[in-house]
Amino acid sequence: MRRLTRVSVATALTAVLAGATAVFALTANAATTRHEAESPPAVCDGSIGSNHSGFSGTGFCDVRGGAGASVQFTVDAPARGSATVDIRYANGGAGDRPADISVNGTTTQRAVAFGGTGAWNTWATRTVTVPLNAGGNTVRLAATTEAGLANIDRIDVTTGATPQPGARRMENLGRGVVAVRSGAGEVLVSWRLLGLDPDGIGFNVYRSTAGGAEVRLNSAVLTGGTNFADRTADLTRSNSYRVRPVIGGAEQAPSAAFTLGANHAVEPVVRMPLRPGGAVKFVWAGDLDGDGEYDYVLDRQTSPQKLEAYRRDGRFLWQVDMGPNSTDQDNIEGGSATINVGHNDGVTVYDFDGDGRAEVAVRIADGVRFGDGTTFTDSDDNRQHIAILDGMTGAPRATAPVPTDYLADGPMYARFGVGHLDGVTPSLVAFMKNRIGNGDFNLMMAAWKFDGGSLTRQWKWLRGDRNAPDGHNTRIIDVDGDGKDEIAEIGFVLNGDGTLRYSLGPAGIVHGDRFHITDIDPARPGLEGYGVQQSNPSGLREYYYDARDGSIIWRHVEPGTADVGRGMAGDIDPRFPGMEVWSFSGLYNAATNRLTEPDTSLRPWPQMGLWWDGDLTMELLNDGKFEKWNPAAPTPTNRVPRLLSISAYGAVSAAQGVNPTLVGDLFGDWREEVVYTSAGFDELIIFTTDRPTGTRLYTLAHNPAYRNAMTLKGYMQSHHPDYFLGAGMARPPRPAITYAGN
Repeated sequence: MRRLTRVSVATALTAVLAGATAVFALTANAATTRHEAESPPAVCDGSIGSNHSGFSGTGFCDVRGGAGASVQFTVDAPARGSATVDIRYANGGAGDRPADISVNGTTTQRAVAFGGTGAWNTWATRTVTVPLNAGGNTVRLAATTEAGLANIDRIDVTTGATPQPGARRMENLGRGVVAVRSGAGEVLVSWRLLGLDPDGIGFNVYRSTAGGAEVRLNSAVLTGGTNFADRTADLTRSNSYRVRPVIGGAEQAPSAAFTLGANHAVEPVVRMPLRPGGAVKFVWAGDLDGDGEYDYVLDRQTSPQKLEAYRRDGRFLWQVDMGPNSTDQDNIEGGSATINVGHNDGVTVYDFDGDGRAEVAVRIADGVRFGDGTTFTDSDDNRQHIAILDGMTGAPRATAPVPTDYLADGPMYARFGVGHLDGVTPSLVAFMKNRIGNGDFNLMMAAWKFDGGSLTRQWKWLRGDRNAPDGHNTRIIDVDGDGKDEIAEIGFVLNGDGTLRYSLGPAGIVHGDRFHITDIDPARPGLEGYGVQQSNPSGLREYYYDARDGSIIWRHVEPGTADVGRGMAGDIDPRFPGMEVWSFSGLYNAATNRLTEPDTSLRPWPQMGLWWDGDLTMELLNDGKFEKWNPAAPTPTNRVPRLLSISAYGAVSAAQGVNPTLVGDLFGDWREEVVYTSAGFDELIIFTTDRPTGTRLYTLAHNPAYRNAMTLKGYMQSHHPDYFLGAGMARPPRPAITYAGN
């Protein structure tokens, strides 16, 4: 064993990562111990190899084939607690070689992915977090498939390391390489710039044709946009692409590969097979298997309803049957286990405990059958609970009751989301409502934290008779810049501790359908909000306000009342600074409160926005059409220039509406993916851009506000980062985050 202090490691990294900015430091007593797989007391279920170069020590464990084949290490810990384990491995095979990881005989992570590294002498690192007891511990990796384990070189175990306060824990994402055929003889390859990548990082792009040797495609290291147009591929054969980061002139470990099949269609689409089933309303993304890439959870709008989970290549993982209490699917007063109707969901996906694998949070009631076949029971069909499910198995890891303050009025529908309310660890946030007779609604909001073993409620907030207007979607975002998230509704904001920060009710705001919070005006300190109104008796149609304290900046009032059912915010006119906001009263530049187009009929439909074509202004997503409003030649809503229609690729809108099932930066560079299903609901059709760009931005999934937004549904709305993204933007600051498992 070799013991290194984290101080020496940090010093070494500083020399290698010239110009890198440290985002968090480790405590002084953190220590890393190296355990070589070839050295006792390690036990290798196979042979000790030395025929593939690049290993440390005197060799590596070449594990025999077959499920259950293993390598085992003995690890000493100075105290009970969590430890970070960096596993150095090589996998020159064609597919994953997943492994269960156990500590002292208890499995702590199931089917952790050890993806292909491109060659047996190309080594990579998989990082996991495990619990250790004080003293000796046995850490074991066991193959879960007949392919056996990857070759294991060593593990580095770090104990006593904690991030400094203020660095929120987010996903340890991979490069998310994707390739689409963008023309008859062209492939666009795209990948992620990560939130904590050092300044000056470059990339090399490699292609393997039909399983042959990899060839570097770029002549000089790529330091611009994280995409590359390959115009030399033989597209009659399959082509696999991967990238290697370049830091300080040295190539780093390769990414996982993405394979474009032979004679692939020219289309801006990635297709993922699904099992046959019912219509889909919502899809959620999360790294279920711990390989650094997003997998998918989706609903089935059947009776009873179902939840299904899939790995990113379409491999089915599990199904949850929501049971007899999900058969009443009324969108206002449905069953106690009904999910995903109207503006309600009751499901979200995130890595709540920081072990590197996402869990699934779902509101449940009596009769729900989990992915492992067990059934949840409760003697009262109206009583509800929150369950945290294992992302790989669908088995319950913890449950907690929903507060019963309003149980006399029946079960409560819910909207779920995730926020870092303490600025460091994620919490599940729930918006829950039920109807009082035939009249008004009860509203409860609550937050829970999952630590890997138990689910604990942090607080609850009851609206009661307070003037705190709600709407159809929630936003979870740090409105005051202190690093801790707040929970925003269209008419009020809660602090992260569940206390009321402010209400817009006394300013005359009532219920409305849509609102946005982001840095709408980059020349003004902080974030701003924009919302629309439903039948406000004052005639108020739309309003613009300071998101920190709720002070109204401007409002638009017109004669009579109207249900303003849509409202958008985004930079679609580069002639004016900051973003535009619009509903049906014209297109306004928010900062100046001036119409950018005097003819109020020449504006796009205010449905959703999208970053797609590679410039910094926003594109539009409207009922299955990707559109680009042109301020130099403005057109009315029904004649906005179209970039594509989803129907041309066999896609259909989500159940119950005209929206996609998910929008988010799921893979590739910073631009967004849009997820639909096929008409037969047997395929996810994921639209991803086929247009190159020179703009370099870190993945939106590492921006705290944007990633929170990906966990929220309700009436589906555009996501926003916490900085201004638009024409003339400044370089966004490095996010104050740390990666889960590190």
